[in-house]
Amino acid sequence: MDVFDGVANEVPDELAERLRTVGLIDHHVHGASAVRVGRAEFEASINEASTAPVPEFMTQFDSPLGLSIRRWCAPVLGLPAHASADEYFARRSEFAPAELSSTLLAHAGVERWIVDTGFGTELITTPEQLAALSGRPASTILRLERLAEELLESHSGADDFVDRFRSALDAAAQSTDIVGTKTIAAYRTGFDIDWARPGDDDVAARARAAADGPGPLRLQDPVLVAFGVHEAAERGLPVQVHVGFGDRDLDLHRTDPLLLLPLLRCMAPVPVLLLHCYPFHRQAGYLAQAFDHVHFDVGLAVNHLGTRSVGLVAEALETAPFAKQLYSSDAYGPPELHLLGSVLWRRAMGLVLGGWVRAGDCTEIDAIRIVELIGAQNAARVYGLGR
Repeated sequence: MDVFDGVANEVPDELAERLRTVGLIDHHVHGASAVRVGRAEFEASINEASTAPVPEFMTQFDSPLGLSIRRWCAPVLGLPAHASADEYFARRSEFAPAELSSTLLAHAGVERWIVDTGFGTELITTPEQLAALSGRPASTILRLERLAEELLESHSGADDFVDRFRSALDAAAQSTDIVGTKTIAAYRTGFDIDWARPGDDDVAARARAAADGPGPLRLQDPVLVAFGVHEAAERGLPVQVHVGFGDRDLDLHRTDPLLLLPLLRCMAPVPVLLLHCYPFHRQAGYLAQAFDHVHFDVGLAVNHLGTRSVGLVAEALETAPFAKQLYSSDAYGPPELHLLGSVLWRRAMGLVLGGWVRAGDCTEIDAIRIVELIGAQNAARVYGLGR
């Protein structure tokens, strides 16, 4: 499989070769499917907005992502490119989950996975399993809201919550496996909250109220969300922030990263990684240009835009310094997503930067440097990998 099939004449030779071979750091990803799924479950899993069954009048294969799966994943499984949806699903069903994952992951060219383990862990591989299936190491991201929920659900409940949360973050900061944290404030509160660092008494009172609330505990108190982010930052832990495009329970208009300005101005200046960002990737690029500690990616959307991801990647390169953008796939579940994130990003970078080189706007050496920064070097620096 050559990621530049059909467009090789648009990408200079040395740039194309570097994009084919550069080992990526996927700085935000989840596990691959650990269980066999039927057609309905598979189609639901390639629709970011919902896990509900796809309506009977359509198939999720008739989407930019579905077309990309048939184009790029079918040949890896021994089918012709653009095999029909029925042929593709029948072929993938011949593989056991582990075999399917190892086959597809082998073609991703990812040298390290940085894995968010905070969601759906019973259905997907652990970081250790992902590393074993791919033959490449994996590090872990600690989800702050889930940590707080686990502490509040424990035998001690809200007793000494503040101290126990801080102790857990102290341990994370010393861990060789955990390289950063993540907040899903986008899903729980939106960004239009008071981001000032709260006092301990207020945090303790909010923790007791959350623990005593009815039904399953779902942390969505803005004081507790802000507390978690500030405590992680105080310990020097990078903070990932889900931005923009996501599931249907997210209020998209409340996830514009410009709403994070109060936080960025008052928090300890650890690396902040704005994840996904579509359709707010231009706002994210501005923030990465304006704040030394802000970085961003356009992962997740690259897969879902399919062939149109070339335009997204071009827009992501508009404002921010090249040292402030990272590669990610945000793949969750089907290993096709782990592969496609890499294939579509490499192809888009080749087409965009190739156009710059052909127009005389940069040299091929410049373009290769940009690829290496965004593909791996920036993530290695931000997360302290190899130290």
